Amino acid sequence: MTPTSPTSPRAATPQRVAALGPFFAFEAHGADGPVEPWRSMAELLDRPGALAERVAGSRGHLAAAGGQPFEAVELRVAASVTQLGLVARVLSPAFGVAVLDGTLFGYGLREARWQPTPGGLFPLSLPARAPVPVAEPAVLAERFAAEVLDGPVRELTEAFAEFGVSPRIRWGNVASAVNGAAAAVVRASPQLGVRARELAARLLDLPPLRGAGTVAADGTGFRRRSCCLIYRAAPDRAGGLCGDCVLTAPPGVRDKA
Repeated sequence: MTPTSPTSPRAATPQRVAALGPFFAFEAHGADGPVEPWRSMAELLDRPGALAERVAGSRGHLAAAGGQPFEAVELRVAASVTQLGLVARVLSPAFGVAVLDGTLFGYGLREARWQPTPGGLFPLSLPARAPVPVAEPAVLAERFAAEVLDGPVRELTEAFAEFGVSPRIRWGNVASAVNGAAAAVVRASPQLGVRARELAARLLDLPPLRGAGTVAADGTGFRRRSCCLIYRAAPDRAGGLCGDCVLTAPPGVRDKA
């Protein structure tokens, strides 16, 4: 892949990042953080029962959508869907900043603030700090993996082990979130497509995502090597499959979810 030229480091304002789509949108706060109704995202790790409450909310929504009782949706299915939504929301702003101007915008769960509304499009506020310029696309991907994927994304991903979701599925969800962020950028700003796909492909070729999915030779297609399990939330476990799901692959190349 050929290096791309970043735009001005000052260009990736919250307003411009939000133009890439709702998962990229964020507000910026100072050292003291915003006041209520904003809450620290670290509560998902630190407050007993907080993550279980989030999973229960997803489970109830999935059950209602299928006209089923709450217990009909498996706990691990609801947990997988919840994790995918959370990590997509947490990593997308940093991905958008990296694509827009070639800079690293890192943050931790203890710095992030949220309003825990249902679904993945909850309001998000991140620390107001200048992103760090990174000249080389390969180095930017490595630092993104180290500070974002191995930072707040890993914290969330590992927390979902308690719900019986395998590491294969959890990291497949992260891979899907990275690919989804790139696809959203392409839809919103086709002129950024090469840069978005380049960053996504580099991230998918680095730990912790190496092996979680495959990227087409032209960089425009992606298939994960696991399943997020959402099809099992439908009655008789007969729901539709996501476009990047391993179960949509020819039988000879499928891996187990």
